[in-house]
Amino acid sequence: MTPKYKRILLKLSGEALMGEDPFGINRQTIEAIVAEVAQVARLGVEMGVVIGGGNIFRGLAPGAAGMDRATADYMGMLATVMNALALSDSMRQAGIASRVQSALNIEQVCEPYIRGKAIRYLEEGKVVIFAAGTGNPFFTTDTAAALRGSEIGAEIVVKATKVDGIYTADPKRDPRAQRYARISFDEAIARNLKVMDATALTLCRDQKLPINVFSIFKKDALRRVVLGEDEGTLVHV
Repeated sequence: MTPKYKRILLKLSGEALMGEDPFGINRQTIEAIVAEVAQVARLGVEMGVVIGGGNIFRGLAPGAAGMDRATADYMGMLATVMNALALSDSMRQAGIASRVQSALNIEQVCEPYIRGKAIRYLEEGKVVIFAAGTGNPFFTTDTAAALRGSEIGAEIVVKATKVDGIYTADPKRDPRAQRYARISFDEAIARNLKVMDATALTLCRDQKLPINVFSIFKKDALRRVVLGEDEGTLVHV
């Protein structure tokens, strides 16, 4: 089978790593996610990953109440580094070559983000995990995904969620909710569908970088997205 995309940017939320746990990293869950990634890597698809830190700490979480926002955001960035290291280690155990690059300099732990080096790793078939968001407070990891995806020349941003696409309403609350197979950026923004934050959506739209929202917990879903099959919701220009 021939993949539709040669290079992708996978956006993973930190919460996805929790599984059924209240916080932290669930080993079975991270292994299941890596198994999905491995399928795509074996197809020869070059992959960058941006991971969040919400399973450990979020700048906007109740635990950050009363804190200086910039300080809280930096703490959230450090949480993403922890997740990136855990993801990279799980990939190593699964036989997948990966590298972690951080937007914050923590050279004893991982490499700093260098665009040219990241692209070279991708061309060598390594998965590059981008940690610490954009390296700046007040920006989400959604924006980091849009930014890194644009920088590395990804053909699509694939956003892994707990829901298998974008719906007209919350499918858990409204049984009549219907999944969009495709939707334009302008329509997603106008309807406030919260695909990503507005900054990330606008950046992807301006760079003509499509987004596919899918469920990382649906077996083989990532593979189907990469093969161009009807999976999740495609947000396009």
